[in-house]
Order: sequence, then structure tokens, then C-alpha cells
Amino acid sequence: MTSLLNQTSPFFNTAGRQLPVGFDLRKRSKHRQFRVSCSNSSNLSNKWKRAYTSVLIVPTGVGASIGGYAGDALPVARTLASVADCVISHPNVLNAAMLYWPMPNVLYVEGYALDRFAEGLWLLQPVHQNKVGLVLDAGIENELRIRHLQVVDATRASLGLPVLDYIVTDTPLEVEKWVDPKSGKATGRIKHPDSLLRAVQALCDRSMVNAVAVVARFPDDDIEDVDDYRQGKGIDLLAGVEAVISHLVVKNFAIPCAHAPALLPPPLTQSLCPKSAAEELGYTFLPCVLAGLANAPQYLTNKPGSGGNGCIAATDVDSVILPADACGGDGVLAFARKRTKPLIICVQENETVLNDTPDKLGIDVVKVSNYWEAVGVVAAHKAGVDPNSLRRDKVKNITTNSLTHSNGCLATTFAS
Repeated sequence: MTSLLNQTSPFFNTAGRQLPVGFDLRKRSKHRQFRVSCSNSSNLSNKWKRAYTSVLIVPTGVGASIGGYAGDALPVARTLASVADCVISHPNVLNAAMLYWPMPNVLYVEGYALDRFAEGLWLLQPVHQNKVGLVLDAGIENELRIRHLQVVDATRASLGLPVLDYIVTDTPLEVEKWVDPKSGKATGRIKHPDSLLRAVQALCDRSMVNAVAVVARFPDDDIEDVDDYRQGKGIDLLAGVEAVISHLVVKNFAIPCAHAPALLPPPLTQSLCPKSAAEELGYTFLPCVLAGLANAPQYLTNKPGSGGNGCIAATDVDSVILPADACGGDGVLAFARKRTKPLIICVQENETVLNDTPDKLGIDVVKVSNYWEAVGVVAAHKAGVDPNSLRRDKVKNITTNSLTHSNGCLATTFAS
């Protein structure tokens, strides 16, 4: 919203007198210039503070109660984005098959890249727009391929997305998926990864794309195998190998990538959990992937001279939010090991098949019951307020923690 008062506006001044048309406050020093804005006035008090950055993680293919289905963690991301200045998350959180939600302050970062970012190896460089290319599996049937290409044309015409080119792999990828019997996680492989890498290389060479969407043909399951997922239970059997595919591309090319599976539509059911419903709306899951990649940040190696103004480093992260039993990932462990580590917030209500708890791993965290509380903790942390001070009897008397000698002087450390 622009200012309601400009040099040609017949609105009233602060004394209630109507200003004549053409009157320019900027030319009359005895009149105070003012503007009307819908921006949050609290931002004015933070103009000398750096942007508050939060990372939102829900691991893929682990049956998360929230975020284990068709974009059901997206409301969490939307809410968090209204509090934090910048939110970094990954496709499993932000993709909702046929649905998506544009959030200018949310960065769409693939999981492998997010781990390298957390480890301090890569930087994130926000972009104005990417050049997106599409890789289609040669194993996709002709009709299903046409459906996906129609989605691409629809996003180009109706959303203006910059999808420049597509290529079909020279060999069917042959996706295999299964559940790891030890961890209970969904996982899998593609039999011909070299075919995928050749296709991505060809796209980059001929069209200079710097982000890639991949659509691989997945085996069609018996309806009984996916019925639990459609009912909002169990795990996403596709998600594990989807991560394998995107990790492969990002590891080899260091560009944004996300995957959408090609499947035949399942039979209509009248008993469908709302958390899974976004995947029942059309023939493909591609729209959210293209929307996410269009503005995904680029990945830069964190080496001297490789960064620049506007790049985001792991040291810029203020808080990390994730399920309480999913703390064993590379990214979370990297954040937890930092000398100046971010506030790590574990949500107990979001249960997964994992058992990587902070207590088991020796990670210092703030435990909250649900995402309502998690966002409240972030709001307090951003305001520079100890979250414990918002709770009853959580602030204790200050005590002397240790007495040590440093450079011959007595040093005292306090803890509350």
C-alpha cells in the first residue's frame, strides 16, 4: 500500500483542514510531511538490528504427524514467516502438490543444500528469478508426459514462471522404493542415475538454466499400500527416494532442484484425510515445485571471495525448529555444534518414526508442546526477550556458576 497522501491528494492534514489539489507538502517547510502506511510500526524500532532468520525442518519420509503428508506443514511456514524476517525451509515443508503459497521472505532450499549450508560449507544467495529447466523420465508414458507439459505451459502462461526448456532422459530412470526395516524411513534408488545427470548437464549447457525440476516415473502401488497415507496415517512411501533424486542433482551441480513423481491418478475415494487431499486434485504434483524453484536461492561455496552482499550464512541463523525426535540429521547436528549456535526448538507434538531425541544426542534445546508454542518462542527470541520470562516461575534467582582465573584476573560467570 502506498502513502494515502501525495502531492495531488485532496485528503485532510493533521489539523483537519482539507489541502488543495496540487498542494505539495515537500515544498512548504512550515508544514510537516507525513505518510500513511500499512507496514508494521514495530519494524521501525528494529531498524538497527539485523534480520531475524529461522530454519524450519521436517524430515522427509519419516511419517511426521505434521509435515509428513501433502504440504500439511505449510500453515506452520506461513505463520512463522509472519514473525521471522527470513524463514529457510525445504520442499517437504513448502510443497503441497497442486497447491503452494507465495511467501517473499521464505527461502526454498533443497535438503542436501540445507545440510551443507548448516555445516558452513555453502552460502545462500537470494535471487530475483531463476531460469528453470525440466527433466522428464523417459519411462513416463506419452499421455502422462503430455499432462506434465501442460502443467508447465499453464504455470508459464498463468503465473509467468520462467520455465525455459525441458529434456527427456536417454534411458528410463527406473525408480525403486522401499521402507528401511531398521529406521522405518522411506527410501529407495534410481537404477540409472547417470541418465539423470546427463539430462541435467544437457539442460545447463544448452539453455543455461540454473534450477531444475525432475519428474520421474514412480511404480504404481496397490491401493492398499497407500491407503494409510490417504487416511493421514503411516509414512509417505514416495518421499524417501524423491530426496535421493534431488540430493543427487544438487550434490553434482550445486543448483536448486526439486522432484515431482509421475503417477497414474488413484481411484476416487470419499474417505480422504484433508492432510493428503492436495495430491488428489490433478494429474501431477508439479505446480508447487515449479513455483518454489522460480525464486529458490542459489548455492555458493563458502570460500574467501565467494560470497557477497546479501548472501546468507549459517552464522546468520537465529533459531531452528524441528520435530523433537528428529534431531539426528546432518544439518541439525551442525547447528548444535556451532560456538554461537542458534536457539533449537523441538516440537514434541510432531512425532515421527525416528528416535533421535535431543537428550539422546546431548543437544541443548528448548522443548515445546506444539507449533503454537514454537512460534511464541521465536517471537520472544526475536524481541530479545528470554522466552522463560513469559512462563510462570521459570526465571530463577541469579547464581554464581563458576569462578576461574583468566590472565591472572578473577573471572565470574553467571547463569540464570
